[in-house]
Amino acid sequence: MTIATIQTEPFQDQKPGTSGLRKKTQVFMQERYVENFVQAIFDSLDDKQGKMLVVGGDGRYFNREAIQTIIKMAAGNGFGTVLVGQGGLLSTPAASCVIRARKAYGGIILSASHNPGGPDGDFGIKYNTDNGGPAPEKITEAIFAKSTTITAYRISDAPDVDLDQIGTTDVDGLTVHVIDPAEDYLGLMANLFDFDKIREMFQAGFRMRFDAMHAVTGPYAHAILEGALGAPAGTVVNGTPSPDFGGHHPDPNLVHAKELHDLMMGPDAPDFGAASDGDGDRNLIIGKGIFVTPSDSLAALAANAHLAKGYAGGLKGIARSMPTSGAADRVAEALGIGLYETPTGWKFFGNLLDAGMATICGEESAGTGSDHVREKDGLWAVLLWLNILAVRQQPVKQIMAEHWATYGRNYYSRHDYEEVDAAAANSLVDELRGRLCELAGRIINGRGVARADDFAYKDPVDGSTSAKQGIRILFDDGSRIVLRLSGTGTAGATLRLYLERFEADPARLDLDTQEVLADLIETAEQIAAIKARTGRDAPTVIT
Repeated sequence: MTIATIQTEPFQDQKPGTSGLRKKTQVFMQERYVENFVQAIFDSLDDKQGKMLVVGGDGRYFNREAIQTIIKMAAGNGFGTVLVGQGGLLSTPAASCVIRARKAYGGIILSASHNPGGPDGDFGIKYNTDNGGPAPEKITEAIFAKSTTITAYRISDAPDVDLDQIGTTDVDGLTVHVIDPAEDYLGLMANLFDFDKIREMFQAGFRMRFDAMHAVTGPYAHAILEGALGAPAGTVVNGTPSPDFGGHHPDPNLVHAKELHDLMMGPDAPDFGAASDGDGDRNLIIGKGIFVTPSDSLAALAANAHLAKGYAGGLKGIARSMPTSGAADRVAEALGIGLYETPTGWKFFGNLLDAGMATICGEESAGTGSDHVREKDGLWAVLLWLNILAVRQQPVKQIMAEHWATYGRNYYSRHDYEEVDAAAANSLVDELRGRLCELAGRIINGRGVARADDFAYKDPVDGSTSAKQGIRILFDDGSRIVLRLSGTGTAGATLRLYLERFEADPARLDLDTQEVLADLIETAEQIAAIKARTGRDAPTVIT
């Protein structure tokens, strides 16, 4: 076996964002595309010789082939050890767990999160640092710069590693350990939650449905829910990872997880329903007869986290992304702890977690997590909910009713306009950004605009600033509209409209969300003219 230096030419379109580089699968399958980007990652890292690298992905199409390339390139670039999940599988939170537990130098995660898979779907590669979290901007910018100037990459010509057999292989001096992808993660969850209490709840007849969406959390859910916790066989559905996610879209929202939602709203609903996405970092929570929005879930989890042994000492603080509703703010105020409002992107939470300023974090896009790892964690959220249910011995609907009675309710909804013409979407946002000054003080549809701005963030830990993170229009009555472009898609643009109205009246805490927000939706249309500017009569997805 030998290590070769292969001459190549740079690609000019490899701009990694907060979630790494995402493109269509066919783009990654181009000759030398993966090699160029991975070499750009390695060239951006200092002091990597002899160090440990964690590698794994969500099992989507091209996952195995890309992992073989990365292993051989790790050998060619002087790493000492690679840990790879059996079958090439590691959920994003489990990869973060392994990096932290094994004190690895960093990790490469192969995923396009909740985006579709398959040969005509999406693919992604991102680098996580030694804290287990996504690389900060200084590293992603360095990777991009390297990708535009790369002239060669280094790779071993060793045969492929057997990814299905747990064990150790030598690849040109690189030690490759194929590990059980769930072992470290299961151990961490057992330390955080009262597995005995949850197991007793299942033994008493508690029923649950977990939809793994043919994605990476299937093996974890089988091992933890049906294994360690003793939930009946069949609790986990769609639990075998598929390269194309069974032909479905692995996004745990009310459109793509409609079957689960319909079951939970029906006459034979189990006590609890949940789902996770392609790479396992997002979650959907549904009780019998009630969908819990991600924003409300964050607030309820924070308010009840002390019921789990891992959080019995209380929370240091709560962090939420700016578009996430203010429901968690009142929990933080009641607990006397800090509340941090950040831009969208888990890397912003990482600084707060590392500094010990926050314990629980969440985004309205179904991502929730804590300081146990440095990624959002879908199954963690499900297990914390189960721990709360086991201790309180109340259904989800009652827990949320009591929560709203205590803190008030933030009626909240996100309207996604997916695969909008990128030029039209950018023009809409730019034009609205230019009118922010004139909106302040106006009366629109009976509401006074108290403030209109483009959210900017100064990190309280490192002092870095992030501008243009989303347009906010705040009204005198406490309602707000937020509008921003999402960077998670690979085709066109995704325009997201967020609507929020707070209600403290005990008689108005159980109303239909879209009806409560109807006049605010109309106000948003008057301000932004989304229908006229995008040609869309309605959102693609409403959550």
